[in-house]
Amino acid sequence: MATLSSPGIGTNGLDVKNIISELVKLERRPLAALEVQAVTAKTKISAFGQIKSLVSDLSDAATKLTSVTGWNAVATTSSDSKFVSATAVGGTLATSFTVEVQSLAKAQSTASGSVSGAVGAGKLKIELGSWGATTPGATGTFVPKAGTPIEINVSASDTVSDIASKINGSNAGVTATILTDANGQRLLLRSKETGLESGFQVTAQDIQSGSGTQADPYVYAPADADNTGLSRLSSAQIDTAATQLAANAKAKINGIAVESSTDTFANSVSGVTFKAEQVTDVGKPITITVAKDNSAIQANIEAFVKAYNGINAVLNEATKYDKGAKSAGLLQGDSTVVGLQNALRSAIREAGGSALFKHLSDIGVVQKTSTDPAATAALGGELTLDTSKLNKALNSNAEEVKKFFRGDDATGTEGLAVKVKALATNLLSNDGFFKSKELVLEASLKRNAKDQERVNARVDEFEKRTTARYTALDRQMSTLNGLNAYISQQVTAWNKSSG
Repeated sequence: MATLSSPGIGTNGLDVKNIISELVKLERRPLAALEVQAVTAKTKISAFGQIKSLVSDLSDAATKLTSVTGWNAVATTSSDSKFVSATAVGGTLATSFTVEVQSLAKAQSTASGSVSGAVGAGKLKIELGSWGATTPGATGTFVPKAGTPIEINVSASDTVSDIASKINGSNAGVTATILTDANGQRLLLRSKETGLESGFQVTAQDIQSGSGTQADPYVYAPADADNTGLSRLSSAQIDTAATQLAANAKAKINGIAVESSTDTFANSVSGVTFKAEQVTDVGKPITITVAKDNSAIQANIEAFVKAYNGINAVLNEATKYDKGAKSAGLLQGDSTVVGLQNALRSAIREAGGSALFKHLSDIGVVQKTSTDPAATAALGGELTLDTSKLNKALNSNAEEVKKFFRGDDATGTEGLAVKVKALATNLLSNDGFFKSKELVLEASLKRNAKDQERVNARVDEFEKRTTARYTALDRQMSTLNGLNAYISQQVTAWNKSSG
């Protein structure tokens, strides 16, 4: 930007710098209009982004009404959930049955005798499996599961605490804890899972003394009768009084015995999962009931109405014109936006796929129009829901309400939600309404940016030219002023000499 180093010297104090500034402001006026246009375009992009998001919400709400799972919701109740709780998957047939809980699932737990100091070198072998109804130990019958047992190497200096740490880090299917009493430490073991097949057996291999030259320095001793060395931690030497057998949960469904490895019975009744929370009182079974859940369907319809009203309210606000304030909404006069609003309202007025329910109003959903006495311009097209009428339709003809939204395969008619979803999908597609608007507005912003660059370049050039001209004028006036002073001095001198 050109500047005057001493504006006004040659022009007798004329404020040349301010004159140039004002001239530049006049030249810059088109830029202000372009900046307003850019802000407006950005605001419109943001507004269309909001509308697009709302249309996506409407699409999601319509999808729930077109999906089979949206109509298969069921409600599961227990006569006393403190004893038995239950859930059911969508589509489960309405049913009712009783449950008596006889016992809860248990994990096996054992405790060794008290040990002080190091235990003894060797190996511990841990196997998962079942003891059946017998007590773990020397007299028990253990049936191992398929798979490789876990072996724990124990050094001569390892304490019970060290061994517990090794077991917990071995992924052996059991957890180890230390209990300290007056006589030393006890190794407490517990299977990680419950159920009859989740028991475990621990066997010990003590190192033979003086066997350093043998290829295998271990002797297998699952029932070391002398209870010395590492064998003190084997299943043969556990404290049977502190032992709990692994067991399945047992219950009766309508008097028929069933079992589960956990307290959750997932496969006993088709579609229903119930959990034994406590053992029930004798002769007091718990009743589980499964029924169709119309409240879930109603919630989906309410979400659909809410999603539509969200779009409608934004479009009404963006396209309104306030005569009193003489102000227009951001998108007022945009024919494509008006077309979008009309398309959405027309889709809502479409007929559904039910022979009994033809329009939304038949199930309690009414669309206001600007001609309604109670409506205002801001409320035009808003949907209102009469929950009593909807509940009546769902309770008496839920299948027809379903057809209204999803369509009827037998007659080949499309449901209302299917039509609205199709419209939303088209609007949201890569070549749909919103993408087109986005491309148009972004192109407008690019043109605007180039126009601003051209205006700024023109203004800079104008300022340079104007500054150069006034600088030249200032210099010329300074020269003339100097010449004028010189002539005046000469005239004065001549007058004195002639007098």
